[in-house]
Amino acid sequence: MKNIELYIIVLLIVSIVWLIFNTIKFYRGEKRKVKNLYHYASKGEVEAQKLLAKHYHKGNMVKKDCQRAAFWFQRASFSGDEEAKGHLQKFFDKNKSMKKKC
Repeated sequence: MKNIELYIIVLLIVSIVWLIFNTIKFYRGEKRKVKNLYHYASKGEVEAQKLLAKHYHKGNMVKKDCQRAAFWFQRASFSGDEEAKGHLQKFFDKNKSMKKKC
């Protein structure tokens, strides 16, 4: 037990490397999920359109873009999704009253 400090340092380094690799793996998986959402939303799946709109509206794993969020909310609402219609209405009411994006 002479070199306990050395063992602690090695353990910390291994833990940090493990954390970095798992973080990278997580973000790649999330990006893949958004890519799949876009694919299915383009094909007309209503739930994917609504979820993709929420991602764009909040800037979750994609760059925040109000126009794209409104576009996907509109596509989902045209397909008959009542929740998307409500989000779209709130979105337009908020933008009218504040005179700015999102």
